[in-house]
Amino acid sequence: MELVIIIVFVAGYLAIALEHPIKINKTASALLTAVICWTIFTVSGGENHLEFVEEELGHHLKEIAAILFFLMGAMTIVELVDAHHGFKFITDRIKTKSPILLLWVVCIVAFFLSSVLDNLTTTIVMVSLVRKLVLDKEMKLFFVGMIVISANAGGAWSPIGDVTTTMLWIGGQISAASIMKSLFIPSIICTLVPLLFLTFTMKGTLGEFKEEGESSGSSVKTGNLMLVLGIGALISVPIFKTLTHLPPYLGMLLGLGVLWVVSELINPHMDEFERKHYTAGHALSRIDMPSVLFFLGILLAVGALQSMGTLANFAAYLDEAIGNKSIIITLIGVLSAIVDNVPLVAASMGMYSLEKYPVDHFIWTYLAYCAGTGGSILIIGSAAGVAAMGMEKIEFGWYLKRISFLAALGYFAGAGVYLLMMQL
Repeated sequence: MELVIIIVFVAGYLAIALEHPIKINKTASALLTAVICWTIFTVSGGENHLEFVEEELGHHLKEIAAILFFLMGAMTIVELVDAHHGFKFITDRIKTKSPILLLWVVCIVAFFLSSVLDNLTTTIVMVSLVRKLVLDKEMKLFFVGMIVISANAGGAWSPIGDVTTTMLWIGGQISAASIMKSLFIPSIICTLVPLLFLTFTMKGTLGEFKEEGESSGSSVKTGNLMLVLGIGALISVPIFKTLTHLPPYLGMLLGLGVLWVVSELINPHMDEFERKHYTAGHALSRIDMPSVLFFLGILLAVGALQSMGTLANFAAYLDEAIGNKSIIITLIGVLSAIVDNVPLVAASMGMYSLEKYPVDHFIWTYLAYCAGTGGSILIIGSAAGVAAMGMEKIEFGWYLKRISFLAALGYFAGAGVYLLMMQL
């Protein structure tokens, strides 16, 4: 029966990886995989087995709910800031006619912005900016490719910057202070190495800027206010957890509650219909619910394998076959360029126990780096890459020829720096 569940899981995994060719949304594949795996697991035993399954399912659902509420809160805060045009404060200040200088500015902003927002939102914001500043198509695609690398690297060293790092943080595998201290240097190396390479090889011009109309003073004030409150709410989540020892999702919901109240009070001169577009209720309708349900499905499916003991057995097999955990986790990072990093990290969390590998152990911090940055090697390997692919119609082959080498260069450079730091 275990073999049947593994076959179902692998088939679901392939459906997720081949989402675009088979034209079936990965959320549907993830949900079907989860339900079928748990159903087979349940009917394979007797009455006592049913009690065990219910207990295990409740345990996994409790952990998954913490991640989902955290993500929904963060997504709503970002959408609320965006509804008030809060990100214009950042994008309107980036103006230069030097392609190399602009590339550096865009990548550094993306790196730090993704540590506060997340790599997906940062990619969308920065690609929207580059559309206005870079008119040459080939040049623009290079910029977008570097945004994906920078956003993924920036998200890896922050507990709220990438969904996989957030999973490890909420799961208790890493602490906020430790992950920031351990991964900041490797992550910035991951960005700087390809950036330096392009500095000496990229040629071309930007063309003329596209000027846009000025925003009203009222709009600028509310946008800036919501930007400050939104970033403050996101940054305060690790502080809230440290001070109260409560789960991070409560801190995120606290921040959302504050922004919700403020959004209801500002713009009192607007009529009800016009003000609706600036409310948290409207922002909730714009969050990416298919992604939230995808996380639910894939984490439940991985939970079935964990409850059966399959992941623990697989970890033991890898230890016997390869032995060196640095190599194993480095390979997991490379694999995340092909397969979604969320199930990879979820599986890794099930393979290694906190009893044997405690909080902030080398395995967890290195996994956060590898899973967060390895996805940049292929454009389908991360949510940021898929978003960029959709926004700019980037071909898989073009990214593979032009950007994958740069991403791999940064990935292995950062990994080498991290391993060297651990040795020292």
